Amino acid sequence: MADEQTNRASLTWQAQFCDRNSAPIVGRVCAGLGRVLDRSSATGRRFLDWPGEPKADAIPLRLAAPFHALARSGRAPEVARLYAGAVTDPAEVDAILRAAIAAEDAWIVRWLDGPPQTNEAGRSGALMAGLLVLAARFGPRFELLEIGSSAGLNLLIDRYRFDLAGVEVGPEDSPVLIRPEWRGLPPPAAEIRIESVRGVDVAPIDVSDDAAAERLMAYVWIDAADRIARSEAAIAMARARPPLLEQGDAADWVEARLSEPQAEGVTRVLMHSVVWQYIASQGQRRIEAAMAAAGVAASAERPLAWVTFEADRTLNQHTVVVRSWPGDGAPRTLAKAHPHGRWIEWE
Repeated sequence: MADEQTNRASLTWQAQFCDRNSAPIVGRVCAGLGRVLDRSSATGRRFLDWPGEPKADAIPLRLAAPFHALARSGRAPEVARLYAGAVTDPAEVDAILRAAIAAEDAWIVRWLDGPPQTNEAGRSGALMAGLLVLAARFGPRFELLEIGSSAGLNLLIDRYRFDLAGVEVGPEDSPVLIRPEWRGLPPPAAEIRIESVRGVDVAPIDVSDDAAAERLMAYVWIDAADRIARSEAAIAMARARPPLLEQGDAADWVEARLSEPQAEGVTRVLMHSVVWQYIASQGQRRIEAAMAAAGVAASAERPLAWVTFEADRTLNQHTVVVRSWPGDGAPRTLAKAHPHGRWIEWE
């Protein structure tokens, strides 16, 4: 169980993380919140008394998002100045944050009710790199199942164009090009044919709703202009042709999907990015057990794989890991990567 000191320290940690990852504006906001939040506001009281592990629960990101939303809304000009990078003095940052909390406390505190919906399309690059490895082993045809799909932007993986160290995949005319900085050897140059993509989320976001789309954009770090543009383009794509996204429990959904018939010659892949930490341990165990059982039944004609892009808390970095069957399903780390997919370091 966390305490006030641990909760406050999580904002310092997040600020430092942002600074290391070229997000100084968000870093200033997090550092400022660590200084100004106290028990005079509902937001401060809830934050300081947060009972869980604040980093695992992504409390700093929950807290930062409403200030970005205020900046985008136009109803808080001083917050907009802060998010434009025009305010760097810590005392001025603190004054702006205090004023915003005083004016919007009841609205801001509600952002702590649920986990952040950081549906970053750039993470599809890490997932596609894993698919290229699988295609080199099993062939080009895939059935993709994603948990924690949020608004379904990574369910558009078959509609994005990728350039992964010169290995190009996807429609040439796609409005979204994902080209991370690549470090190390390239992934296999394999053909990819995605035959179906489906996803689930406990609270999916319907980006056809303007308010929901704005909420999603609030979680995108203002410092990354490329992420802002990519997210807006991906939302437009999802609005034009919505992905197959259901509401439901991840473990229930995985068990149900794995029980369905699988076409011969098609590799069934469970994939997810930066969601595992939000799934309760019981749900994690059920998903692991379901994949292990399905792996026993997998064959060369009907392979099974698991591609993940998740935080490795022991190493304090994000890694791309693949498991596949037939075989022992042992995890194979393919790469380290920036949490939003800005760079990928192949191992």
